Amino acid sequence: MTLTLISPAFSHDGAIPARYTCEGDDVSPPLTWSGAPPATRTLVLIVDDPDAPDPKAPRMTWVHWVVYDLPATATGLAEGVESLPGQARTGLNDWKRSGYGGPCPPIGRHRYFHKLYALDKEIGALKSPTKQDVLDAMEGHIVAEAVLIGTYAKRKT
Repeated sequence: MTLTLISPAFSHDGAIPARYTCEGDDVSPPLTWSGAPPATRTLVLIVDDPDAPDPKAPRMTWVHWVVYDLPATATGLAEGVESLPGQARTGLNDWKRSGYGGPCPPIGRHRYFHKLYALDKEIGALKSPTKQDVLDAMEGHIVAEAVLIGTYAKRKT
């Protein structure tokens, strides 16, 4: 069985609805997953944008959401989730706050990678972790991964 990640709000490589962006309610989209291997102890979700600031000349990957230590039994996150399941924790996004920060590209259509990792261990409490801190803690413990890509461009004003 393969780890899969989907959203009922948008298809893979499809447009993310404005509701989940800075031009809408800026709430996290609903996500569901299945196929975590039996060795899975926890899951990690990282949402980032490798096209920042301009898809024609990207200079950085902008981090929108870091969630770790999701229970292996979890099968998704509801739209606008505020209370994470089990002992799940959030890391800092690139706005230097924990929680979700939706797409808000300054120029062009950006890709937003929703990456789900199944780990064979719990990461545990980290002090205000960044994406890199969580990636470092995951090293050597990834048993499966899945990616869902959505795109977004600001509306013309």
